Amino acid sequence: MICQECGKRPATLHFTKIVNGEKTEFHICEACAREKGESLPGAPNGFSIHSLLSGLLDFEPAGAAGGGVKPKAARCDECGLTYAQFSKIGRFGCSSCYKHFADHLDPLLKRVHGNTVHVGKIPKRYGGQIQYKREIEQLRRDMQGRIEREEFESAALIRDRIRELEKKISDL
Repeated sequence: MICQECGKRPATLHFTKIVNGEKTEFHICEACAREKGESLPGAPNGFSIHSLLSGLLDFEPAGAAGGGVKPKAARCDECGLTYAQFSKIGRFGCSSCYKHFADHLDPLLKRVHGNTVHVGKIPKRYGGQIQYKREIEQLRRDMQGRIEREEFESAALIRDRIRELEKKISDL
């Protein structure tokens, strides 16, 4: 896809704007986005991608407002990055930031991605143990349902399958 602004370079930024049910798509190259200061074409008041990210990061968890540690006061001991700086730039300074801001990341990730645990595809070559664990979790839910419906024989078969999988995990 070619950039809508310059018409020369391939578009690398793709975003969709929906206002009053009217959908508008934009496809621009990195150079044009940089020239425009990363502002979204057609957006009033120079609303930028940076502002959008900052708005998401300014989200405070419900527990933080009630006398807990404010996220903006939190600071990474390793690199010195504050949560306010993270909100502004959208990147962590070091790997320790994940530990220091962990309390504030779960609500943020849940808000952005809808979940705090990856539930997508797992590579078959590397994800054997993870796949077994997921299957065990599913089997336990299924077994619990069967116990509640008093289907004890089928629940026992599921229990045996869970034991098989747990043995496979311990053998890995």
